[in-house]
Amino acid sequence: METLTNEQLRIVLVVYSSAILPLVLIPILHIKRLIPSWVLRVYIASFIICALGWELWFNYGIVQGDSVEIRRALQLNQRIPLHLNWILNSLADAGAICCGGLLLCWLSFGRDPQLFSSWNTSVFVFLFGFFIGQNMLVEMFLYHDQLEVGKQLSWAPLSPLGSLWNPVLFAFQDRTITLQGQIPWVIMTPLFYLMLIKHSGRD
Repeated sequence: METLTNEQLRIVLVVYSSAILPLVLIPILHIKRLIPSWVLRVYIASFIICALGWELWFNYGIVQGDSVEIRRALQLNQRIPLHLNWILNSLADAGAICCGGLLLCWLSFGRDPQLFSSWNTSVFVFLFGFFIGQNMLVEMFLYHDQLEVGKQLSWAPLSPLGSLWNPVLFAFQDRTITLQGQIPWVIMTPLFYLMLIKHSGRD
């Protein structure tokens, strides 16, 4: 195998840890009844939405896109195989991001057990800011080489504009934030919040 650079090693560690830690912790917390039972349902549903909504499409470049193997370095392809990559990313989306955002929101709003029982604009804005904020950091500092200008992402159900219209929103230290990279989480935010309202009301 090719030797990893320090930055590539950081990427590998972040990808695996952000996928595996929630995968282990959430079921354990569920079994021990330390979290509401609906959290596990939300975690599983979020994994499915993220996988089918964009991760599979971006991973394989299904519609007018480049596969992740083309968009990243050989060293990363060796450590994060193509057919595992979309699973790890979807697990990280569902666990570290969706459930992590859920936890931060609950803590920030006073640990109210009824917080997600009905629509609250402040909660929605919090989740939207968290999802978009983390995604910008990911695009700039984790996957910038895979998402930079010139690397074609596939059309996806939750990225309906595809690469046909994908303007650069802004750049920071030669790293770009594009519209296509942000759209999935723009659409995911209301889907996720409505899912929280639906499932939290069942317990």
